[in-house]
Amino acid sequence: MDKTAIPQRLSGLAVAIVAGNGFEQSELVEPRRALDELGVTTRILAVSRGRIQGFHHDRPGDHFDVDLALEDARPDAFDGVLIPGGLRNADMIRASQHAQQFVRAIDQQDKPLAVICHGPWLLVSAGMVRGRTLTSWPTLQADIVNAGGHWRDEPVVVDRNWVSSRKPADLPQFINKFIELLDMHLQAAHAHG
Repeated sequence: MDKTAIPQRLSGLAVAIVAGNGFEQSELVEPRRALDELGVTTRILAVSRGRIQGFHHDRPGDHFDVDLALEDARPDAFDGVLIPGGLRNADMIRASQHAQQFVRAIDQQDKPLAVICHGPWLLVSAGMVRGRTLTSWPTLQADIVNAGGHWRDEPVVVDRNWVSSRKPADLPQFINKFIELLDMHLQAAHAHG
């Protein structure tokens, strides 16, 4: 899908980026840039305030300011959530009760949820994947299946309000599908409101 086909109607939406130290930098930066270009407000939510560090696979990347601690975040204030991958990041975030509660609340409101690489570990730990179909970094396949989910080895998988991808090479398709989901959610909200 061509992003230019979606007018600036997404302007004013807010997307939470749930991340911690060791996130895969391209999986945060590239979707964030695409959303910013459409006028979507993006805010980084982490376990604690301060700064978090991205990684380029195993090499340290840049530092990013945290906008909000997860314990202070209100799911009602956001229209969707992005969960980048990165092994260290995903392993830390999945242990956070606040992160688990936040993504469960977003999902219960049928808001778009975009997850890539190791990011689905949070959804597994939050008890959300039973009966859902998604993809991830290949090593998470067993975790997802053992949690009752269906795993596919595809560049992008959409299951209702979820979009998932495997790795940075899948980002173009991942970003486009997330934007489509945000647009569909916005249109559905207008139809009901």
